[in-house]
Amino acid sequence: MQASATDLLKRVRKIEIKTRALSRQIFAGEYHSAFKGRGMAFSEVREYQWGDDVRSMDWNVTARLRSPYVKVFEEERELTVVLLVDVSRSGLFGTVGETKRERLAEIAAVLSFSAILNNDKVGALFFSDKVEKFIPPKKGRSHLLHIIREMLELQPSSDGTDIGAALRFLTNALKKKCTAFVLSDMLDVDAAGMPRYEEALKVAVNRHDISVIQIHDPLERALPAVGLVHAKDAETGRTAWVDTSSRAFRTAYVAWSAALARTQEQLLNKYRIDHVDIATDEDYVKGLMALFNRR
Repeated sequence: MQASATDLLKRVRKIEIKTRALSRQIFAGEYHSAFKGRGMAFSEVREYQWGDDVRSMDWNVTARLRSPYVKVFEEERELTVVLLVDVSRSGLFGTVGETKRERLAEIAAVLSFSAILNNDKVGALFFSDKVEKFIPPKKGRSHLLHIIREMLELQPSSDGTDIGAALRFLTNALKKKCTAFVLSDMLDVDAAGMPRYEEALKVAVNRHDISVIQIHDPLERALPAVGLVHAKDAETGRTAWVDTSSRAFRTAYVAWSAALARTQEQLLNKYRIDHVDIATDEDYVKGLMALFNRR
């Protein structure tokens, strides 16, 4: 147990050093420009001055003091950032030295450090086919390290994926608008290949500023010719023998995967959700920069 705890601390420290440096050197300015506060927050009440907008009058204070007073507002700079992190079993898949979940954890850490540097609050929601854990938004390095530890250590109680459940929880838990990042492989579709979370997404996007960061492994988009393979669905447990030496099968698989990706992109575009799709063998820095620059 002690060795396990020591190993965890080393992993947390390693990811902290790498992602904090990236946040400071690369992402801090772009993050601030892309996700700066957009609303107006109440600041103070002061006496009416010539030229003030009468729509800003504070009638309660005016009546109490028998002199005209107006409300003063200032642009909100601080944000509340929530990371919706997919911890379903499909995230354990990886063929290029890093699993999808490990890549998601590193990207989530980069976003967290960027938010902390911008003096924003950060929270995390870990989900499988249910909400596994919710860490309410707070500021500070110790809170951030707590989130990173959970990303590396959390053992989900379920194997499946339900993005809609995570979005519904977000909608109900945070009444004030937040900036939310969905970090997932987005493999949550029905038998016809249609995303199962559209209704929850439609509701959530009207309340929060949502971006999607999708992670995939290269072998999920194209299969190599390696003969007969016994494949298993990590989330349902179903197994099947697959003849990867068949060119017709490999072609059909690529077509199915491409259709799935197109449907996903069309849905996100429909609701004007900023998104990026990053492979586990790609440099995620370029992907995040592209996401930030599109905003």
